[in-house]
Amino acid sequence: MGAAFHQLAWTEWGPAEGAPVVCVHGLTRNGRDFDVLAQALAGQGRRVFCPDLPGRGDSDWLPDPRAYAPPAYVVALAHLLARLEGPVDWVGTSLGGICGMLLAAAPGTPIRRLVLNDVGSLVPAAALRRITAYLAEAPAQADLAGFEAYLRKVHAPFGRLNDAQWRHMAETSTRMRADGRLALHHDPAIAVPLAEAQEGKGIGPIDLRPVWQAVRQPVLILRGAESDVLEESTAAAMAQRPGVELATLPGIGHAPALMAPDQVARILAFLG
Repeated sequence: MGAAFHQLAWTEWGPAEGAPVVCVHGLTRNGRDFDVLAQALAGQGRRVFCPDLPGRGDSDWLPDPRAYAPPAYVVALAHLLARLEGPVDWVGTSLGGICGMLLAAAPGTPIRRLVLNDVGSLVPAAALRRITAYLAEAPAQADLAGFEAYLRKVHAPFGRLNDAQWRHMAETSTRMRADGRLALHHDPAIAVPLAEAQEGKGIGPIDLRPVWQAVRQPVLILRGAESDVLEESTAAAMAQRPGVELATLPGIGHAPALMAPDQVARILAFLG
């Protein structure tokens, strides 16, 4: 299984001399999810990189669907980190947080501080089954209004967003198919590894506890109070480690959109 050479796209914010922050999105999303947070960080003089993971947004699709897994993502992101040539802070939502943990635990890592947005050391099997079903059911839409309505439904757990934020998410989440309909801006084949696992022995939990034990950086964990991906017991156990802050956000599931002023302010304060 190989991902071959491919282009990794990103959106960049802030001054070239600013201390870098890398923000990495969740499974079906893209780097434009961080526009609000990136603008705030840039306003504090930080240089912000918001990559599109392989198969998402403007990054290349991979020739082998089985390569859509954390090892390939970590390799791609490590190339970005190598270009920065110095310490970075990391904000990762869901899959982006898993990649962040893997990189933060590696010897010689450049990651200085780590924000985990609604993901932790153990992802339950039930949550993975829900995500697999969601990937299989994502429909194409005739126009942007229909697509926005779909996102408002499927991403309701993100929290309360205003109309402009929902429209922005719709505009940055779509690609035009050959038949003229709008679809999510990712390769449908990203669902293949999860679907194959479901058809085989079934999807088990993702156990990253050995990885978490190797993470020594200061960590901020944001948890949606209604999340099924980061359970309360997992977050509480992680928060026992010195240097870990845990913030539980009421009325939100998986995952906080990081657009609300209080969420942005908490990250700004943590990253300093």
